Amino acid sequence: MKRVLILAVLGLFPLVLAGCNTVAGAGKDMQKAGEKVEDKAQDCKDGRC
Repeated sequence: MKRVLILAVLGLFPLVLAGCNTVAGAGKDMQKAGEKVEDKAQDCKDGRC
């Protein structure tokens, strides 16, 4: 039973890491999009819309 549990954990480990990388990448993309929106809002605030 212990062996099965260890194999299950080791089998899921790469999937967990891949999920973290995917979420981190999506967060970076969203951050860049938010920065673009902030830049455009600042331009419009200054009357350069």
